[in-house]
Amino acid sequence: MKCKIAIFVSDYISQVKTFQGKLEMSHFTSEDEALLQSMLRQLLQSVKEKITGAPSVECAEEILLHLEETDENFHNYEFVKYLRQYIKNTVGPVIEEETEKCTSAQNQGEISGYDTLVQHLTKKTRESKEYREMMHALKTVMMVVVESLINKFEEDRMHDKELASKAKKERQGGYYTDNCSDSDSSFNQSYAFMSQEQLQLLAERLDPSQPKEVRQEALQTLCLAPASDILSSESWPSLRKHLTISLADPDATYSEKILRFYAKTFSSSPFNMTKEVYTSLARHLELYFLSGEYSLHISSGLDVSNSDVNRLLKKVRLLNEYQKEAPSSWIRHPEKYMEEVVESTLSLLSLKHKTSHPASPDLLSPMHFMALLDIKAVWFKKWTHAYYSRRVVFRLLEKKYKSLINAAVQQCLDYFEFCKAAVNKNSKVTDFSQQPCSDLQNFSYTGPELQYIYFVHSLCLLGRLLIYKQGQDLFPIQLKNKNDSVSITDVLVLFAQLIYYSPSYPKTALAEHTDNYSPESLVMEILQVLCDQTGSAAECLYTDTVIDALLHPVQSLLNGTEVYINCLETTLLDVADILARIAASEDGLSLLLYGENEKTAIDSPTAAHVLVQFTKKLLHDDISLLSGSELMPDVKGAFIFVCRQMYRTCEGLQMLIPYGLHESIAEAWRKTSLLSERVPTPVSDADSTSSISQESKASLLWEETLLDALLNFSTTPKGLFLLHSTGAMNDCVNFMFNSLSKKIQTNEYEDFGDRIIVTQMATTPMAAVALQNSGFIKALVTELWALLECGKDDLRITQPKSIPTDPIDQSCQKSFLFLVNILTHPAVFELLSKRDIPNKPMYSFREVPTDIIDIIDRLIILNSEAKIHSLFNYEQSHIFGLRLLNVLCCELNTLLLLETQYKVSQVLLTAQEENVTETSEGPGVFIIDGLSVERNHVLVRINMIGGPQERILPLRELDKGSGLYPWPMFSSFPVPKCYLAEIPRKTEFRQVLAELIEKFVSHLSESRTDCYFSTGSYKATDADVKKENLSSVQQLGVEMTVRYGKYLNLLKEDAENGLCFVLMNCEEFLKQQQRTVVSSLRCLQEHYAGYDWFASSIFLIMSGDREKTLMFLQQFSCLLVSAFLWLPRLHLSMHLPVTTVEYGIHPVYFCSAHHVEMLLKAELPLVCSAFHMSGFAPSQICLQWITQCFWNYMDWSEICHYIAICIFLGPDYQIYMCISVFRHLQHDILKHTEARDLQVFLKEEALHGFRVSDYLDYMEILEKIYRPMLLKDMRTIGAQNT
Repeated sequence: MKCKIAIFVSDYISQVKTFQGKLEMSHFTSEDEALLQSMLRQLLQSVKEKITGAPSVECAEEILLHLEETDENFHNYEFVKYLRQYIKNTVGPVIEEETEKCTSAQNQGEISGYDTLVQHLTKKTRESKEYREMMHALKTVMMVVVESLINKFEEDRMHDKELASKAKKERQGGYYTDNCSDSDSSFNQSYAFMSQEQLQLLAERLDPSQPKEVRQEALQTLCLAPASDILSSESWPSLRKHLTISLADPDATYSEKILRFYAKTFSSSPFNMTKEVYTSLARHLELYFLSGEYSLHISSGLDVSNSDVNRLLKKVRLLNEYQKEAPSSWIRHPEKYMEEVVESTLSLLSLKHKTSHPASPDLLSPMHFMALLDIKAVWFKKWTHAYYSRRVVFRLLEKKYKSLINAAVQQCLDYFEFCKAAVNKNSKVTDFSQQPCSDLQNFSYTGPELQYIYFVHSLCLLGRLLIYKQGQDLFPIQLKNKNDSVSITDVLVLFAQLIYYSPSYPKTALAEHTDNYSPESLVMEILQVLCDQTGSAAECLYTDTVIDALLHPVQSLLNGTEVYINCLETTLLDVADILARIAASEDGLSLLLYGENEKTAIDSPTAAHVLVQFTKKLLHDDISLLSGSELMPDVKGAFIFVCRQMYRTCEGLQMLIPYGLHESIAEAWRKTSLLSERVPTPVSDADSTSSISQESKASLLWEETLLDALLNFSTTPKGLFLLHSTGAMNDCVNFMFNSLSKKIQTNEYEDFGDRIIVTQMATTPMAAVALQNSGFIKALVTELWALLECGKDDLRITQPKSIPTDPIDQSCQKSFLFLVNILTHPAVFELLSKRDIPNKPMYSFREVPTDIIDIIDRLIILNSEAKIHSLFNYEQSHIFGLRLLNVLCCELNTLLLLETQYKVSQVLLTAQEENVTETSEGPGVFIIDGLSVERNHVLVRINMIGGPQERILPLRELDKGSGLYPWPMFSSFPVPKCYLAEIPRKTEFRQVLAELIEKFVSHLSESRTDCYFSTGSYKATDADVKKENLSSVQQLGVEMTVRYGKYLNLLKEDAENGLCFVLMNCEEFLKQQQRTVVSSLRCLQEHYAGYDWFASSIFLIMSGDREKTLMFLQQFSCLLVSAFLWLPRLHLSMHLPVTTVEYGIHPVYFCSAHHVEMLLKAELPLVCSAFHMSGFAPSQICLQWITQCFWNYMDWSEICHYIAICIFLGPDYQIYMCISVFRHLQHDILKHTEARDLQVFLKEEALHGFRVSDYLDYMEILEKIYRPMLLKDMRTIGAQNT
């Protein structure tokens, strides 16, 4: 169809477009000569005033030579554009070739400097054969053009004399020449201009009542005059009137000349003038369609080779070309000009639908012809693109031309009814969009083809209309043959139905078509754009009615009802595509999950329930109509992707968990994996090899699709827990690592989602080990070392690298943050527990670290000259290591591990001791440098426990006033007292709190309904337990706890033994409720992988009373809240399913932290987005806070409040507490997200200014909304696959 249109308008396009198609001088024709003359005339006309003011020919030539410097419009002249394009086409390839050669030479040092390069290129270009031929051709052609202009001038002068003689007799003024001082100039001799009187004479002679010869002669004269002079003259209104009428002249040659005049005017005049010509042409067409002469019927079809039809199409084509060009210039002119153009267009296009028009409905309307030439309504798209014009278009549509919208909707409804009727009769619908143009000489269109073209145009127009709020406001509309009005929702439902009722083909069959005009593809374009336009989509697309329409084929297949659909697979792929786009937005996801009015699944299943059920059926090959289809894997993958958009979020996962989708995907993956292992070895036969290869590729692609779907479960804590249960963890991590490697190699790496997955995985021990085994951590460490020590291999060094001003260079920042995300305590424990650092006597420069233990050995614990000398950038690299150590030690369990295994404090103290000045008199003075400042900060942080008002951390910068470092350094313990703040003593409060929680827990433990765990009796033993009976981690934890308790004035001197007694008996007491697990994970060995910070907190609350503390913990262990406050309580616990224990994941992570992420998205969307942009998971920092009971993050009084409200008000307050902290930190989180150090800020900084009492009211509000859901989930931690 498109080829037909191109053929019959190609001739006219070449006339309207200003010489765009021919730039080769070898094809120079008489028409090209005329166009060049016209362009040269325009240039001379524009510079007339400058040339006429020149005192001589030489001066005029000088003015022309320097025109680019003096004329701001120089590059807008058509002649200049032509020359520039011609030069570019001719010598452009020469310049590009020489540039490539020069670039290669520059790399080898043969050419240097920009100026030298330009000179070289200029010289080579001017010496080229192409340049010489171009100059010769230009000179030859321009000589012909100038000679023709001179000859034309002689003819014009003789003609002018005749006109002047006639005019004199009629007492009218004639031509006049400009008063130029050098009339012998060839420039001035070629031009003459028309006076107002002469234009008035031409207007009179163009009157349709004048004889044909007079009118033709006048028109010929008019075409020679500058268009700008004609349009700005006083005679233009009468000229316009006569030209409008004369366009309908039966003499085709005469009307063609007028059309040529209009085309020339459009291309050479400003908008404020051309709008007059446009409205004239539109008015002529309007009169023509209203006249009795017009009788083109739809049923008769259209023969475009007919001269009358061809002439009409040329007029509409010229109109349409102007429509598409005008928006680029009309904003620079008053709005009334644009409004005239818009109104004249809408008036013309709405002709057929005016009630006063007596024509038969079967007549072809102006819109039919517009659709024939601009089938996708590009003119309307351009008119509505900018608000400036869109406002006017929609205002006029609403007030006067709403019939256009009505007609467009009616066309879509008529086509839909036609398709639906054909489908229900099981008959083939003729698909005009796919009919090939086999006979290039066939210039006719049938009636149905014309209606289809009009339908496509209407569809595109409506699609554009619905994007904008003003367009949506035009609805509802009332159609003549419908009682009910048509709303936006009705139109969108119609679009959805067109997807599966209109003719469509498999996706592979459409590849051969460059432009696909099928309704299905056009509707898909419209709906995809609507989905991207979230503002408008939220108002019109996100409704239950539209979603139900999209799900109609899915629901039919689920229910087993008969389906009347063209190409079922293509329809399902389209539906899945739109639903996936809807699910990608917040409002769309909410609609799929909860429906328009937050309906429950009991009332009627929401789209999410339908989709997950259908996806499961697809995975189980339970859809008979799709069995054996080649596109079945594509359909499965498309609907898995829709579900993936849902289960990637916490709220979506919560809804899909009961369906066990992860199990269905894992089962399909296992089957595919087994099949791929059975693929036979290729034999010599080429055909069989090709067949096996294709089958193998398809199988591999499907396997990767399933692994990717499983991998995306790990974007949430509970989803990662479900992934563990599938047994596909290692395969998923290997797939992720391979995918990331490919993306990085092709520069397609967008790492927000991937970094969050890695961050979540690093929070669980099994996934952390999988990251290590896949090679992911090795690749990360290797890349870091290359950036830190080697620099990029592909970077050509032209000057010495500047010394970085930041402690961590920007090139290493990304790797630093990745390490921070990965090195949580579960990961560190699995990767470093019981592993010694190498401490080699010598390190080669080529020895690259490949593991976390190597990073600690080479960058952090630099305790030998061999390590120091192995670094190219010692200070920068060591500062990087110290900064990493500082972040790692913020997690107290990691600190205890590093300190007990590697004696980190002693290494740093030794380094400080060696970093002093050598003096003969007494001890030396500490040398203040970057490394000593970093070490001082780390030493204070890892040896002092306390909240924001309890300890003072030294800054890493000099005093701005004095320029000195004001913080005392030290090379031995104890830490100077200046780093401890004075705090008020509140003994009464502590006693009251201890008594309250003791009595409250004692009361609850006696009630069966309040006891969640069953515990046996236990009698405390080993009254004289010593510190030496505990592990080294517990011993160090006891020392830190007692030191902190003494600082708070809560403990006495002999408190260490009491705390050891509590810890030892707690471990023995909990052993009674533990199961034996055989696992390679280090954290699942006999002892809990960390220190018991909760038991230590209770010991401090009880002021060091070991009997009270142990009794409280025994009673507390019966309650549900103990599972979330006291993490060692569930270590290897028989109260959890064995699979949960084997994963090494604590309920605090897959329950509390999961719900923190879910509430964060609902309550603090900006904070949630900040975490996503940072590639960091809120669950990771929450797990860190909760594991160590907010030690070092809050002051002791606030820690007591946290423990108290969770015990008194319920375990869900742990979640509300975390949300309150994020709310308190919202401003800082947004600021540090912008600075790209969010995770470092959250781990290093205490919660300054946070008070639990300030947020109790907020927590109560959260409780009213979320408690039923949260407590229900918390109570199911003992269920299988929670």
